[in-house]
Amino acid sequence: MFNPDILQAENIKNGTVILFHKPQTWTSFDIVNYVRKALNTKIGHAGTLDPLATGLLILCTEKMTKKIEQFQDLDKEYTGTIVIGKTTPSFDLETEISETKPVENIENKDLLQVAQQFIGKQQQIAPLFSAKKIDGERAYHKARRGESAEITAREIEIKQFEISDIRRNNDSIEVDFLILCTKGTYIRAIARDFGLKLNNVAYLSKLVRTRIGDYLLENAITLEKFREFFPSTRK
Repeated sequence: MFNPDILQAENIKNGTVILFHKPQTWTSFDIVNYVRKALNTKIGHAGTLDPLATGLLILCTEKMTKKIEQFQDLDKEYTGTIVIGKTTPSFDLETEISETKPVENIENKDLLQVAQQFIGKQQQIAPLFSAKKIDGERAYHKARRGESAEITAREIEIKQFEISDIRRNNDSIEVDFLILCTKGTYIRAIARDFGLKLNNVAYLSKLVRTRIGDYLLENAITLEKFREFFPSTRK
């Protein structure tokens, strides 16, 4: 449950941590900009979420902004859905379906085995549709212009990968998951690679960040609740 005392003027000016539940379609910067205007204070966030993702965003005000890097270094927990048998250029729903493959030969045990193959340290290449910087420019700007670019792999670690549900459709398989990972992990890249390990294609249809370190989504304030405290501010 969110603690409203955090939003008291004295706490904000002294430096505080606000757990925010980012809604879908809002960028992380949208939330920072919105809250900055409402609180009239210096503020930053500790870890970007894709526009179509929802979930926990840690905001830091005033002197707590100096600790943003410490929050960024914490492990992240996500839940979501990977769709097998279809994919998009962005590996999520930001772009249209661009390729399909049959899924009749994929069994449930194959999905469970592939999930376990991700456990441990590995080199991951971020999607071109990402906030990763290439020559000082966000990669997604290049992607949206139809340009290609080489992205250097970086080491990540998947500490937990659980499949909670498998649903079969006529032309695809939906896989619900929980992933615990280190900073810098792109879940869309995991979806992409999940499909490749099955000699198939895949994309991410849903993503929720549920935890950052010991900070839980259930203790975050929603946009609707925040507007009750600061009704005059709009996006």
